[in-house]
Amino acid sequence: MAVAGTEAGGGPLAGVRVVELAGIGPGPFAAMLLADLGAEVVRVDRPGGAGLAIDPGYDVTNRNKRSVIVDLKSADGVEAVLRLAERADVLIEGYRPGVTERLGVGPDACHARNPKLVYGRMTGWGQDGPLAQRAGHDIGYIAVTGALGMIGEPDEPPTVPANLVGDYAGGSLYLVVGVLAALHHARATGVGQVVDAAIVDGTSHLTAMIHGMLAAGGWQDRRGANLLDGGCPFYGTYETADGRYMAVGALEQRFYDEFMELMGLTAVAPARGDLARWGELRDAVAARFKQRTRDEWAEIFAGSDACAAPVLSLREAPDHPHLAARATFVDHDGITQPAPAPRFSATPTAVRTGPARPGDHTAEVARDWDVPDLMTDHPTKGS
Repeated sequence: MAVAGTEAGGGPLAGVRVVELAGIGPGPFAAMLLADLGAEVVRVDRPGGAGLAIDPGYDVTNRNKRSVIVDLKSADGVEAVLRLAERADVLIEGYRPGVTERLGVGPDACHARNPKLVYGRMTGWGQDGPLAQRAGHDIGYIAVTGALGMIGEPDEPPTVPANLVGDYAGGSLYLVVGVLAALHHARATGVGQVVDAAIVDGTSHLTAMIHGMLAAGGWQDRRGANLLDGGCPFYGTYETADGRYMAVGALEQRFYDEFMELMGLTAVAPARGDLARWGELRDAVAARFKQRTRDEWAEIFAGSDACAAPVLSLREAPDHPHLAARATFVDHDGITQPAPAPRFSATPTAVRTGPARPGDHTAEVARDWDVPDLMTDHPTKGS
């Protein structure tokens, strides 16, 4: 596992200034991704503001950022944020629709100060629609898009995929794509705009291929009955002798052939082409996996094209030989965490600083961004 560098700057977004109005979930993750890519991100924390229920020193979604504390309920605080917006390329917020307008830092107020500003809005339901003002969380957003209903065993409740599919894939990543596209447009035209990133929109977009297959009759609208949802005996997970699991994705014929040979199941291999025998095939594979431990199977499949891999825990993953060789995880200030992704040949990225603690950088941001109002609002904060 690599140890992250602490060098300043770097990354393809070096020179891009981002203001993040503090929140939880997909907004901070999107801002972290921009920061990982080299953008200068200033997180505007509220006094006593809510965050993750952990010590903020461990909230890695706030790495590579700086933090100021601003009271948006005060006139000085509003002016401080507007002055930051004047000097920024991007502003990200994750409040319910209309909240930043009521606070005085909505798109119109910010664009009056900086017409080129890209104003990114992150919500679950979107800026309009009958549910726009309703509370929600990842699980509800992915539920109504059909994505949650695809995941899990057919005779059991849908499996909750943590908050990866909604908050981060359907939310954060789409916000970042939208912000970067709008930033490209703003630099070409001098005109900023609002990016409405809704988790329900992004998650629905993720199911595009499945909807095509559904329309073509190649996907059944139920769990555990399809090629990619565990319904196929050579694409799924199997328990091993030690109660752990192996993942199998031997879809193509030549990969399947190698998988079945290494499993010692060539006699039953022809069942692949007969849906009526898939139950027999699944039982044979499951029984064979139960004969060895996960790590023993991983060793058998190592170096092969059988498309079988051990299912690792979060703590195990950084030590996987391939991930270790690529430094996919890094250690920074005693915290093991994923390294920035993707990778760039000319503008490499790095974990430059640890999680920004609320208000730690008020004085230096006030100086570097020439926004003395930050100190007026909170004269005791800063470093």
